Amino acid sequence: MTDPEINLPPAVLPPQPPSQPAPVNTVFRGPNGIRAGWRALIFLAVVAGLIAAVNFSVFLVLHFILHRPPNFKMASSLTPTAAAVSDGMLFLFTAVAALIMSRIEHRKWQQYGLPARFAFRKNFWLGTLIGFLAISASLLAIFALHGFHLAGIAVHGETLVLATLAWSGAFVLVGLGEEFAFRGYLQYTLTTGMGFWPAAILLSALFGLAHAGNPGETKFGLFSVVCFGVLFCIFVRHTGNLWWAVGFHAGWDWGQTFFYGVTDSGLKPYHNLFNSSFNGPTWLTGGTVGPEASIFTPIILLIVGIVFSFIYRQNKYHPMALK
Repeated sequence: MTDPEINLPPAVLPPQPPSQPAPVNTVFRGPNGIRAGWRALIFLAVVAGLIAAVNFSVFLVLHFILHRPPNFKMASSLTPTAAAVSDGMLFLFTAVAALIMSRIEHRKWQQYGLPARFAFRKNFWLGTLIGFLAISASLLAIFALHGFHLAGIAVHGETLVLATLAWSGAFVLVGLGEEFAFRGYLQYTLTTGMGFWPAAILLSALFGLAHAGNPGETKFGLFSVVCFGVLFCIFVRHTGNLWWAVGFHAGWDWGQTFFYGVTDSGLKPYHNLFNSSFNGPTWLTGGTVGPEASIFTPIILLIVGIVFSFIYRQNKYHPMALK
């Protein structure tokens, strides 16, 4: 005996949302949104706009309020105020531009290389120490070949204390400004488009080009600047952020300019701790550039890069594609 057939009403299915069309790839947009190259150009345009707005404001103040003509003459010496203002403004402009881009890209600003939770902690101080030891090693090598000599302390008393504090603060801003400008947002964004090392080589070359206008700069000095850029990229790749590079940058420049009192990229120091002198061929001393153009600087940077890569073996730099 079988059950009679039971007629059930057809199942009612929920309405299906209309299918979304596949994103159309264009020159401007890719499958993940605005292409990396365009995002980098937008970032640079914002930075240029901020610089132009500030320069125009300064011009108005000088011309119409203070009745003074603007003076854009290239400085021949480096002072804490000049370093802090120039690189502090560079950091401000690039940080604000990155903040604007973070809103467009729906990211957190700290993803671009300066997470606040790591600010001025172990990696920064370790980088600072190694940066100071690296410039010390380069000058020691020059000294061993009778090319460098210290000639006594240049400042004393209250001036020494104020100069130490001023130069320390200035070179932290130099490290923040130059590292974020060349290895912050741009490194992050271009990595998502072309890969880490192509982006690193491109930005390191631009980093060298940015120093070409320094007085007394030479081709070998610019080569050393490019080597610095590549080394900083190694720091970023193996630590995941900029704090090691910021510390090394600050420690090297602080030791070079303030502590040892030598020329920095063609710029003579001001209120430095030691008086110093060079004697010998340009390949040894760096000539008008200073020790950054000495043959020993790329060698020291290579040694630092090899040892660092041996200790920090893991790749911690993983930019996410734009959602």
